[in-house]
Amino acid sequence: MTPLYTAHATVTAGRNGQGQTSDGVIKADFSLPKEMGGEGKAGATNPEQLFALGYAACFGGAIAMVARNQNKKIGAPTVTANVHIAKDETSFALAVTLEASAEGASQSDMQSLMEAAHQVCPYSKATRGNVEVILQAKESTAAAA
Repeated sequence: MTPLYTAHATVTAGRNGQGQTSDGVIKADFSLPKEMGGEGKAGATNPEQLFALGYAACFGGAIAMVARNQNKKIGAPTVTANVHIAKDETSFALAVTLEASAEGASQSDMQSLMEAAHQVCPYSKATRGNVEVILQAKESTAAAA
């Protein structure tokens, strides 16, 4: 693989530490959520939240690309990524539910676009076979763009 772009981020002290991207755009304090036995410090994030943001952004781009390739006129996709962490047989595992809608797309059209996007999105490719991903289309209540 020849990279087109490489993101760099460094975290010190893991889930209760600090991190930032190499360009300094993102700087974050981390805190283990209370639900996982941590302090859940106000103003701090966790890896699941950052993964959810990244997956939602990437998947929204994939939906838009698929729609363009299929000559479907839709508004900008809105994607919510719900990243779940739970104990499994050996340690912990992730699962993801992706919800999406876009102006001008019915729920059934959006489901088809999501299924196609799931085949091309780099996050979907990376998680395939390792993370359960559920796709849930939502119908937009706004008029077509």
